[in-house]
Amino acid sequence: MDFGFTTAAYVVAAILFILSLGGLSGQESAKRAVWYGIVGMALAVAATLVGPGSGFWLLSLILIAGGGAIGYQLATKVKMTEMPELVAAMHSLVGLAAVFVGLIAHFEIRRVTGFMAEGGDPYTLGTFAALIAKKSAVEINILRVELFLGVFIGAVTFTGSVIAYGKLAGRVTSTAQKLPGGHILNATAAGLSLLSLVWYFNTGGFLPLFVMTLCALFIGYHLIMGIGGADMPVVVSMLNSYSGWAAAAIGFSLGNDLLIVVGALVGSSGAILSYIMCKAMNRSFVSVILGGFGGPAGEQMAVEGEQIAIEAEGVAAALNEADSVIIIPGYGMAVAQAQAGVAELVRKLRAQGKNVRFAIHPVAGRLPGHMNVLLAEAKVPYDIVMEMDEINDDFPTTDVAIVIGSNDIVNPAAQDDPNSPIAGMPVLECWKAKQVFVSKRGQGTGYSGIENPLFFKENTRMFYGDAKASLDKLLPMID
Repeated sequence: MDFGFTTAAYVVAAILFILSLGGLSGQESAKRAVWYGIVGMALAVAATLVGPGSGFWLLSLILIAGGGAIGYQLATKVKMTEMPELVAAMHSLVGLAAVFVGLIAHFEIRRVTGFMAEGGDPYTLGTFAALIAKKSAVEINILRVELFLGVFIGAVTFTGSVIAYGKLAGRVTSTAQKLPGGHILNATAAGLSLLSLVWYFNTGGFLPLFVMTLCALFIGYHLIMGIGGADMPVVVSMLNSYSGWAAAAIGFSLGNDLLIVVGALVGSSGAILSYIMCKAMNRSFVSVILGGFGGPAGEQMAVEGEQIAIEAEGVAAALNEADSVIIIPGYGMAVAQAQAGVAELVRKLRAQGKNVRFAIHPVAGRLPGHMNVLLAEAKVPYDIVMEMDEINDDFPTTDVAIVIGSNDIVNPAAQDDPNSPIAGMPVLECWKAKQVFVSKRGQGTGYSGIENPLFFKENTRMFYGDAKASLDKLLPMID
């Protein structure tokens, strides 16, 4: 069957997806980029319904309506603090879809080849059956390898994303945990998967595919369980990449060019982002995905001193006297939904002629770009939101640094303690400012469980309490 319109629409949709991805690189163009993606997806779905999906319109429309209703409910109810968990959950669905599509493709290959052996016309079985019927024996074997890889990557993505969701949501411990045997278990499961590929390639049976699926599900679970909370932003980005490659592999199985293009875009962009974030954390990408292999060993340095608290009046007095202020937002700001209060504080300080800027670490929060989104939502001017490399050298000449709900990204142990779990990670050197105020709920160690010597330094004062409530007290005192 000729699907000329569908092919042309897929090309246009692919271009829109590329424009969308490119536009998301800047805050000014992000809103337009989202619309590119929406239009591209709508066009792709419509082209599929009039092409390969023709004849299944009622079922397709019911599923689209159901999925759209669920998605709308999630989108309207989810908080900004829950976006990392939502992203991880969406990745798990992509992985699960890849597993189901791969398994269905396997059964369809068996059905079509058996039907043809009995002299039946496979073109009466549907579009995908007709696609299989055109393939030679060699091409069928290639198709089996493609679906095998799709199921493997999808299964790893599914269980890995479920565990990532649990860690981000606090339902699974954020500390790195491995079963006895550690990496040997992962290597054994990977070896069994490779043997299953050879077995499946030679026999085409379901058993090797099933064995591999179980191994891949275990690998996804065990890999992510072995990664600590400090590395979770990289994990989310990495799983995003996995979901893209799973979609691309299934696109090859289905002969769907758009799925291949989109999967490759997601997979490659996620991999590049993961690499950038690992570089920003001084982590080896391989070390992270293997569950912390090669991490620092030994006892961490003891933290001396005490945390000194300060009230809103003291913070206000310092801010009113300061000429330059740098604000460092973190996940605590998102939890307290304090971004509007922060934006109001910035407006007041700038109205006094003070130089106020934001310092954003590449892995601030629990999702790449998390803080940028929150600040954009609060309508903070783009030009005062600076990346770590742009602003780190300015702390020694800064009067006041305000840390709002951050821990690891401002932890001097990354530079001073070779046995720290974050040793070597580039951090925002806020302790070099003349005064540092840390807005924090209490004296806990935060999500990653790593103690922060910053809180005990002589020029640091702890502004305890919920960030939003603390700002509400502080704002009336700013002249």
